[in-house]
Amino acid sequence: MPQPLPDLSIRQLEYLVAVASHPTWAEAATEVGVSASALSQGLSELERRVGVPLFDRAGRRRTLRPAAEVVLAHARQVVSLTGDLAEWSARLRSGNSGVLRIGMIDAAAVGHYRAVLHRFSQQYPDIDLRLRVAPSSELLHDVESGNLDLAVVVDGGHERAGIYQHVLMEEPLAVFTPTGGLPRKVEQWGPWVLFAEGSHTRRVIDEALTRLGAPTTVVAESNQPEVLRAMVDLGVGSTVLPVVQAGPGFGPGRVIAQRTLVIARRSGAAPDPSAELLETALRAEMTSRRSAQR
Repeated sequence: MPQPLPDLSIRQLEYLVAVASHPTWAEAATEVGVSASALSQGLSELERRVGVPLFDRAGRRRTLRPAAEVVLAHARQVVSLTGDLAEWSARLRSGNSGVLRIGMIDAAAVGHYRAVLHRFSQQYPDIDLRLRVAPSSELLHDVESGNLDLAVVVDGGHERAGIYQHVLMEEPLAVFTPTGGLPRKVEQWGPWVLFAEGSHTRRVIDEALTRLGAPTTVVAESNQPEVLRAMVDLGVGSTVLPVVQAGPGFGPGRVIAQRTLVIARRSGAAPDPSAELLETALRAEMTSRRSAQR
């Protein structure tokens, strides 16, 4: 026989997400609009219904157990999707498009899609467009947690549970040197000033340099292209940048790889009309560019 489902309430799951997101229970209680005692009672009832201890107790302090991470991941997804549904129904009732929260890596926001965002804002003045510019990993976390409706990020090379991705474009990455020219022998390339280790773009760069047989000695890191350009100008080392971020007088550079930019949205979320409008505009821009290049 199938295991009976625990009778969990969305409110209890919201309490768990709040406790995990705030340093104190008092702040978590304020976030969800209840007293500290009501928060405590709700979480005790959640433990009882799940049937697994979620907290370690030390006096009056309670901390999440490692086993609670599974329940917390479920709670975040349920709370996020339920919030999407509430916002969607509110938009339909009011006829107001409301707030559209989007995230983009800097190359997308400034280099590739600035004109698209400008046109979108002019075409839909009733949509409150809020843009966050950050590295891909941060933006994906915000999409997953429901803090962003849509993001344009670098493909991480693997699927991420709960997130739908659609390819937008392939972006060239090129080597730039202090002298403006690379040594003929790949073995003489470097040292390097690169994007921070662990970033999606750094993974693509490392794979490309290894494939070419180039040394991978890294002497400095930054996720800010202007910082990398400055270090190259100072003669610290060579770098690899998206061509669109190289800047005037900093090239042409040798293209050694391509990174994939994708649209990321929560899979299974309630339809968001304004997010779908923007996604359509971004896709149309890329279709137009591909047609112009033929």
